[in-house]
Amino acid sequence: MDQQFDMDDFTKVIVSENDISRKLDDIALQIRADYDGEDLLLVGVLKGAVMVMADLARRMPPTVQMDWMAVSSYGSGTKSSGVVRILKDLDADLSGRHVLIVEDIIDTGITLHWLLGNLRSRGAASVEVASLLRKPDAVQVDVPVKYLGFDIPNEFVVGYGLDYAENYRTLPFVAILKPSVYED
Repeated sequence: MDQQFDMDDFTKVIVSENDISRKLDDIALQIRADYDGEDLLLVGVLKGAVMVMADLARRMPPTVQMDWMAVSSYGSGTKSSGVVRILKDLDADLSGRHVLIVEDIIDTGITLHWLLGNLRSRGAASVEVASLLRKPDAVQVDVPVKYLGFDIPNEFVVGYGLDYAENYRTLPFVAILKPSVYED
């Protein structure tokens, strides 16, 4: 069944559903080759990475494990607050394991930089990053990204897990949200 979307809230789609699928296929092939025979744990960052994590994990061997963490440097608005806090911690022990953080988007890099340090301090054999999206013009803290889907403009985007006020996460594409939707 084809889904129909009211496009009135968006200026344009910047990453299509097909482009996302193709890029995740490519990233999954790289990950499978890089971690062949290793104890790999995918760590999804809630809530935004749910779609990326689910679709990426389905492309992994059935022995790859997943865990979830919720960290935030955002308030209710569209800009990072700069203060990182753990909302939900991991259940898994990271000692000696290879950890791949799965992110929806790297915006300022503040949250991810903090998260990398936190997970490395837990005794992981390695900690790397896979992110579907990155806004190079918004980055305030440089973080190494081993697997990257797309660099995008510094616009407020929604869809494929990304939200505004908990809306738009279920869109199968990434679109620029019209400022009139979130500005007073």
